[in-house]
Amino acid sequence: MSNSTSTDSSDSGFEKYPYEPSEAAAIIFIVLFALTTALHAFQLISKRTWFMIPFLVGGAFEIAGYVSRLISSLQAPGPYASTPYIVQTITLLVAPALFAASIYMQLGRIVLMVKGDDKLFIRRTWVTKIFVAGDVASFLLQAAGGGISASSSDPSTTSTGKDVIVVGLFVQIIFFGLFVLVAGLFNIRLNKAPTPESQSLPWKRHMWTLYAVSILIFVRSIVRVVEFIQGFDGYIYSHEVFLYVFDAAMMFVAMAIMNVVHPGEVARIVRGQRSEKDVESGSEMTGRL
Repeated sequence: MSNSTSTDSSDSGFEKYPYEPSEAAAIIFIVLFALTTALHAFQLISKRTWFMIPFLVGGAFEIAGYVSRLISSLQAPGPYASTPYIVQTITLLVAPALFAASIYMQLGRIVLMVKGDDKLFIRRTWVTKIFVAGDVASFLLQAAGGGISASSSDPSTTSTGKDVIVVGLFVQIIFFGLFVLVAGLFNIRLNKAPTPESQSLPWKRHMWTLYAVSILIFVRSIVRVVEFIQGFDGYIYSHEVFLYVFDAAMMFVAMAIMNVVHPGEVARIVRGQRSEKDVESGSEMTGRL
């Protein structure tokens, strides 16, 4: 992660990488994300947690991003090809938004599992819709901004792209903040007035997992906001170590946490409750006949 200056510059002075991208760091995180993503693929299929599909796609995006950085590192000290740079810019920007989509849907299933709808101050069905809608908006803004800034060396165009990215990241941060507030209030209310289900089901560890992953994405997003506010000649963008410490490492830890405490347990319990309800409904219908 050297800070030596690349020769890849245009007439405008814009550099794709104001350092020589680290080959070793890219390889390490390709391997790490490949391992955790492969395990998520297995867990998703074996535990039938289809709401984790965005999380899995996010892992694939992380792999694609660091493969692209590896390609760029092999071109050091430049000039750097545009395609790998564009791919790594977009995929690494939007991957956390995909992780967030699954996290938002997980809360709804935890609430359903403990039958704690009355502990939310908004309807459970709206929790997922509102936050996933905000996540989609954040995803599209970041993807559009990343594409604009990465595909042009014109100062005004890259500045526009940077501004769009910042807006997208702020949308993500705002919705994440509201989400943690909703989850926290639900947690407090459930602790004060537990439902019968909450006293016997393992909902707390899944809530703590949700908080941990949310905090990791939240911190990562704040650092990236500061990065883009500083600009492409700013301190954070000019030092590759920030990407690996506050993005790569944090997102890998987030994925690994979800491997260890996988929401498949929540999905299985919810399916079991639905099956019992179907059986009870069938019995009532038979009795009436």
